[in-house]
Amino acid sequence: MLVEESMSLLWASYYAISLLVFVAVYLTFIILPRFLRLLLTWIIAGAMWAPARFSLPLVEEGEFYTGWAPAAMVAAVGFLENNTSAFKEGLLWLLMGVALGALIGLAIWWLRRPSPDARADAASLTSTQAAEDTKGVQRQEPVL
Repeated sequence: MLVEESMSLLWASYYAISLLVFVAVYLTFIILPRFLRLLLTWIIAGAMWAPARFSLPLVEEGEFYTGWAPAAMVAAVGFLENNTSAFKEGLLWLLMGVALGALIGLAIWWLRRPSPDARADAASLTSTQAAEDTKGVQRQEPVL
């Protein structure tokens, strides 16, 4: 059950909060063009959601606790503790998560981009609107 296992509850709460951060990041980048907004948002999501394995020494000699944690945290703790193996493993998983996030953002942009026909229609529509703007707006008399 979710309540009995604290690790499951911890991961569920982490992913729930990270979804809020994901939406906040997307809304923060709303001023950017769509391609950059999707790419940066999914890069950050890949960094947030990439897991990595870690191990911590216990009080008893020769025993270790192993588990999963976000790769950014594993890399940060490995860097602060000068533990190169944990740092390298965490950084590797973090970079893989960033790369996967970038690929997802690129794929979403690619699938949702306008088709060439729609771009041609929009270009012809803007050229006719530009021609109307140079002539001036033609007034139409009301008809009863």
